[in-house]
Amino acid sequence: MEGILGRKVGMTQIYVEDGTVIPVTVIKAGPCLVVQRKTADTDGYEAVQIGLVEEKPAKPNQPQAGHFKKAGVAPVRKVEEFRLDSGEELKAGDEIKASMFNEKDYVDVVGTSKGKGFQGAMKRHNFAGGRGSHGSMFHRAPGSIGSSAYPSRVFKGMRMAGRMGGERVTTKNLQIVKVDAEQNLIYVRGAVPGPRSGYVAIRRAKRG
Repeated sequence: MEGILGRKVGMTQIYVEDGTVIPVTVIKAGPCLVVQRKTADTDGYEAVQIGLVEEKPAKPNQPQAGHFKKAGVAPVRKVEEFRLDSGEELKAGDEIKASMFNEKDYVDVVGTSKGKGFQGAMKRHNFAGGRGSHGSMFHRAPGSIGSSAYPSRVFKGMRMAGRMGGERVTTKNLQIVKVDAEQNLIYVRGAVPGPRSGYVAIRRAKRG
């Protein structure tokens, strides 16, 4: 199995044997249930769709309710698809837990970054801006965005002010420091994208 779904609990720190402090993100990973098994014969590729089981029951619409009823599992809010090897035996209703990972494993964590709304060029793209004093009248503006006579237009992709955050972000090669199988908690070294209680997908890292 390549990965599991979870929710970000928050950040803390762990002391190791030599006294070193390691900043970690706590993720409540699973338990997850297999909602659908996709095969090369029926779908053209090998994958499994899993859903995160939560305390508060989900309220699906009619098509979603039928999808979960076919799998024989309770409706869930968050589902995600993970690729599989053709030899893996997983079927609808099977349970996946945090114990699938071990300490010192490397993972990629996928989440949605915090939305920051409409931001200026300095915050959004790390522009330096102008000097802050002596009446320069140029402080946090983006500056020139193109020529006048030619080409008489602004090129696509010009870095300007605009909507920032709220995007799918992958943080790669994070090491698992601790796995609490009883409470389905995974402690990952470093920060992961998204706010507290945000959904994340944990995948095995493809380290070369």
